[in-house]
Amino acid sequence: MSAAAAARSILNQLHEVMASRLHAQAKLDRVVEIIGTALNSEVCSIYLLREGMLELYATRGLNQSAVHVTRLAMGEGLTGTIAAYIDTLNLAEAKAHPDFSYRPETGEDKFHSFAGVPIVYRERAVGTLCVQHVEPRRYEDVEIEALQTVAMVLSELIAHAELVDAEDGVGLTPEMTGPAIISGQTLVKGLAAGAAVFHQPRITIEHVVAEDTEAERQRVYRAFDRMREQIDQMASQAEFGAAGEHEEVLETYKMFAYDEGWSRRINEAIDSGLTAEAAIERVQQRTRMRMREIDDPLLADRMHDLEDLSNRLLRIVSGQIGTAASAGLRRDTILIARNLGPAELLEYDRRRLKGVVLEEGSLTAHVVIVARAMGIPVLGRARGIRGVVSDGDEILLDADRATVTVRPAPPMIDAFEARFARSRERQAAYAELRDVEPFTRDGTRIQVMINAGLRDDMSLLSLTGADGIGLFRTEFQFLVSATLPQRERQTRLYRDVLDAAGERPVIFRTVDIGGDKAVSYLRSDIADQDENPAMGWRALRLALEREGLLKAQARALLEASAGRVLNVMFPMVSEPWEFAAAKAVFEAQIAFLRGQRRHLPDEIRFGAMLEVPALAEVLDLLLPQIHFLSIGTNDLTQFLFAADRANPKLAERYDWLSPAILRFLRRVVQASAGYPVDLGVCGEMGGRRLEALALLGLGYRRLSITPASVGPIKELVRKVDLAELGRQMTLWLAQPPPDLRAALTEWATARGIETD
Repeated sequence: MSAAAAARSILNQLHEVMASRLHAQAKLDRVVEIIGTALNSEVCSIYLLREGMLELYATRGLNQSAVHVTRLAMGEGLTGTIAAYIDTLNLAEAKAHPDFSYRPETGEDKFHSFAGVPIVYRERAVGTLCVQHVEPRRYEDVEIEALQTVAMVLSELIAHAELVDAEDGVGLTPEMTGPAIISGQTLVKGLAAGAAVFHQPRITIEHVVAEDTEAERQRVYRAFDRMREQIDQMASQAEFGAAGEHEEVLETYKMFAYDEGWSRRINEAIDSGLTAEAAIERVQQRTRMRMREIDDPLLADRMHDLEDLSNRLLRIVSGQIGTAASAGLRRDTILIARNLGPAELLEYDRRRLKGVVLEEGSLTAHVVIVARAMGIPVLGRARGIRGVVSDGDEILLDADRATVTVRPAPPMIDAFEARFARSRERQAAYAELRDVEPFTRDGTRIQVMINAGLRDDMSLLSLTGADGIGLFRTEFQFLVSATLPQRERQTRLYRDVLDAAGERPVIFRTVDIGGDKAVSYLRSDIADQDENPAMGWRALRLALEREGLLKAQARALLEASAGRVLNVMFPMVSEPWEFAAAKAVFEAQIAFLRGQRRHLPDEIRFGAMLEVPALAEVLDLLLPQIHFLSIGTNDLTQFLFAADRANPKLAERYDWLSPAILRFLRRVVQASAGYPVDLGVCGEMGGRRLEALALLGLGYRRLSITPASVGPIKELVRKVDLAELGRQMTLWLAQPPPDLRAALTEWATARGIETD
């Protein structure tokens, strides 16, 4: 008998049981008899998750006295292992498995073979379905597949037939209905509260058993046709015209979309009696189980592609298309997603979106840069969050402490609100410093500027009282666009930014794309082969290769700055000749515009970012050519330590207050002495109070930071005696203490300077 036929035979009988007026226990007693008989199994048992334990709820073949008595914790025994890992076990000898746990009250000692599958509801294991035989043997694939299909039907029965206590919720454990705290990685600091909303709303499969198999098959055929049209359309769009990695991705998608094996497996699931949605989900569950067994990261990525495509097919067949952004946010929201792109984030209503929690994500993800600019806290690497949260659950996001609390208890809410209130009080105090110039105690004026990248960011200049834009990331416009932004569009953006800034300076960094900030419409054959994108074909390297790109941006910046001062900065300069080559592109455009009798900027100031350590060795050659130099501490740190910031194991390993970094930064200050060059720092380091204190002690007088950090840094500056701090930093760097961070914290505390 085929898997489909075996499952269909069982499902036909189960359908009658589910439609009957029997009470819950009687229904499951009938279910185990039906499955046991159909599979000729000596034992068939169902365990349900109740009060956090897997309880033997019904059995054929084990001692009836063990029903509602035998209970296993998640991860305990074979049954607990299946539920904990949402995995299938198929064992010829159960006792040989390291997780085997013998329960004498069940009378199972005479049974050798064992097979079990999880009963999954809304991506959570809510029970297990197990069979056993006296004879030691592995179960046939046909039997396992029949069990897996039946488990899907049981999940619907559990959800809709009141098979658990009402206080537990529909098949959910207290961990799923009560408070839960999940840890992650801080991507953007901040506190936020709101209701959980899934970026891609979870599709609830209401009906598992099909009434008309042929009708379900036709629904799947139509969904496949529509999905394939979408993929073909994506592949033929103009912005995907250039060769590159995106073509490989789309070809993989097309390969899966047209894969006969995939569609055949879905059809086989329909043959077993499942609806179109349940059949797709059934095959997708099998894919997830295979993914857990794959060690090859490349193959695992391909399996992720198939799962993404399955989600697309499921949305089409169910008619539930679109993200939460298209539906609109109706209340304060914490967005839950596996991953998110910058353009997707910008689609949301900023008044309602309070925070983001990602199952994946990294410090270098594009969405993090945009979220930081928007002032939205983000927590990444929150493993399993989508399996714990339900749509609408109350969420407390504490990205400062890298935790998210789901369904908080009243005391948790009170404690969080108290922290939130203190944070608002501090922000109110910082807001009072908006019009106060940041002078140190010994009278030195420190420039406190902000990093920006969006037109909307410009309102933060007045709100924070910052001295200007120390870093305007022009690549945001490129990252959120489906095609290369036209020169006219760039010009409008830059002009709007300068208009909004008024008399305050704006430093435009030329486009920094490539590497980890790849865009589909602008690829390099060399970049496609990068094994380490952060150190690959990106930023100025890419811009000099694609000279047309830099020419268009140069023209846009020059035209937008007519009659004003233009500050332009080149990213990732490694050697002086790269700066000279980039400046030459601007000078050629200046000559062209002058020949056209076009209005030019009153003054043009050129600068460079020091992110590549090699540049520090040739500053004597570069400094005579530039007006300002900005240290990009984020990239500089990862290059100095050979530590990828996107790797969560390394993200917090190396301290910004280590002697290695601080000595390097002091050397740059010393090398710049005597040159009329404005020296500053761009990056997160300058926005942290203790790190900013160290930078001031090293001699840095311009900090460009996130808008939220302006108030705290202004307040810090006014408490510092630079002469005293400078002397102390010199002593520490000459003979570093065992923990420089602790020493600086103690020094600051003794002088009434609050640290982070």
